[in-house]
Formats: sequence, structure tokens, C-alpha cells
Amino acid sequence: MNVLNEILEVAAKRASAKNLPYQGELTPREAFDLLQHDPATVLVDVRSRAELELVGRIPSASHIEWAFYPGMSPNNAFAEQLQANVDKDLTVIFVCRTGGRSHNAALVAQQLGYSKAYNMLEGFEGEMNSLNQRTQINGWKHAGLPWSN
Repeated sequence: MNVLNEILEVAAKRASAKNLPYQGELTPREAFDLLQHDPATVLVDVRSRAELELVGRIPSASHIEWAFYPGMSPNNAFAEQLQANVDKDLTVIFVCRTGGRSHNAALVAQQLGYSKAYNMLEGFEGEMNSLNQRTQINGWKHAGLPWSN
């Protein structure tokens, strides 16, 4: 079994253990490895445009907002935008700040027929430490993976 299959198998086991309907859950490093080695994998960042501008972005990611800043009002066109921009045959990894909105996006994708929908655990910034700081414990940035302002 090759490394990519092993990553996908572990991700599927995580989802199964939590009784999730989508294909799997990936760590940031696993998501990065899939993106580097599988051209049929795409990363969809569901954070708000303000988050991308203020906190940073992942260069290879496409962007479909789950909710709009300020107020975080829902993007009622999310499903339509996803279907218009991402082929259902691709492996789709969703990312947000900490993994909550991307979980919801993966749920919607699965309901729309995306059979290879994944949530990226930890998100771009990761969980907060005892001083309420992000990027100190886990997440894409903490893992030292590529990002830009």
C-alpha cells in the first residue's frame, strides 16, 4: 500500500470512529501530502475573505466562504458555488480556522454527492493555548506548511 492510500485509510478510520458521513478527517500534514502527490485533490478554504486577508492563506487553496464577515452570516449560495467550482469526482479537502466550518462544509459536500469529501482537523490556525493565542498548538501554520499573507 502506498503512502497516499495509508493516509486516506487513516482518515477514513477517524471518520468512522466518529460516525461521520463524509469520507474522512485529515491532519494538516496529511492534507498537504495529498495535495503534493495527488493531482485529483483540491483544497477548499471556507474561511471569510477577511480571515484570508488578516490571518493568511494557503496558496494552493480555492476559496468559497461558508459565512460572511462581519456577523458571520451564512453563505446561502455555498452549495451552488461548490458545485459550480469543484468537480464531484475530485478528492476535496475543506479547511477553516479550527475545523468547525470545514466539518459543516464536508457534510454539505457529502450530501451533494461528493464521495471523497474530507475535513482538515485543526484548521489553518489551530486551537487556542492558555493565553488565547492560536498557531501555538496545532493547525496548518503551526505545522510549518506553506502559507502567505
